[in-house]
Amino acid sequence: MNNAISDYGKIIISEEVVATIAGITAIEIDGVVGMSGGFVGGLGEILGRKNLSKGVKAEVGERETNIDLFIIVKYGSKIPDICEDMQEKVKKEVESMTGLEVREININVEGVSTEKDGSNEEDKY
Repeated sequence: MNNAISDYGKIIISEEVVATIAGITAIEIDGVVGMSGGFVGGLGEILGRKNLSKGVKAEVGERETNIDLFIIVKYGSKIPDICEDMQEKVKKEVESMTGLEVREININVEGVSTEKDGSNEEDKY
């Protein structure tokens, strides 16, 4: 399955679909606090589960896709390990579900989050 013409007609997978798959997969990686909606007043805005395609930019061609992810990580996490794990899992999931070849996955770490004194409040740096 890919963005192509089959014997029965045209198959088109939207950028939103690829972004949603990538976002759902990314948020499940240990050490990822959330997807970032960009910087507001110098702080990354953490987006909840309903906005998983936000914080993800996907470009979809006829048979391939490039993905940019914008994430917030938990303080103390090993960022390179998180990013490598995310690239592998997002590539596998997107290719499996869409049939598109994932050419590139760029990860932008836009913040680090910590919990204050055991409360649920989070600081974003």
